[in-house]
Amino acid sequence: MSKKLSVELQGYFFSEERGDRVSLSDVVVIAGERAFGFLFVLLSIPSALPIPAPGYSIPFGVLIFWLSGQLVLGRKRPYLLKRWLSKDVPLKTVQGILRKGLPWLRRIEVLSRPRWSFICTRLEGRVVIGVALALMGISMMTPIPLTNTLPAIGVFVTGFGLFGDDGVITLGGLVICVMGLILTLSIIIFGYEAVSAVINMIRQ
Repeated sequence: MSKKLSVELQGYFFSEERGDRVSLSDVVVIAGERAFGFLFVLLSIPSALPIPAPGYSIPFGVLIFWLSGQLVLGRKRPYLLKRWLSKDVPLKTVQGILRKGLPWLRRIEVLSRPRWSFICTRLEGRVVIGVALALMGISMMTPIPLTNTLPAIGVFVTGFGLFGDDGVITLGGLVICVMGLILTLSIIIFGYEAVSAVINMIRQ
């Protein structure tokens, strides 16, 4: 039986001896066949939870978009550019984020088990998941307040369901993604109309 995601993260980043910095290639190796779900969860944690992690939304949104596109294309394992794999971050930074994120992850794991796995394993399901997460990645890249958190939560929950072949949790994550898309579009439309109104006032 596969280990729980929280156990994998706890073991890799806290229990085992590790250097001062962690690279993306290290994470891909421990994720194995479940790398897509693993990476979606890990990349969304800083923006999904109320923790101080400024500057992560845009680069992580780019990576989420890149990985999502590969799901749509039917890849079983993610392909990442060498320059991305070599990028590293301080181990203490990752540990600080995970200390806040692991308790939330363990709460979801209580409800998780393999069910409706066809949603996570069949090509049609993975295409839908990929499209939804790609849109969330774009939203996370949008430099507008309030367009990061809800989309990142959608990526977090969907990625967790994908990791554990839990179609029910994956569907729940997709619902959150739809809510995130509606919120982002609403903010963009409101901002556009507000700017247009101000321009019209100035002209008059």
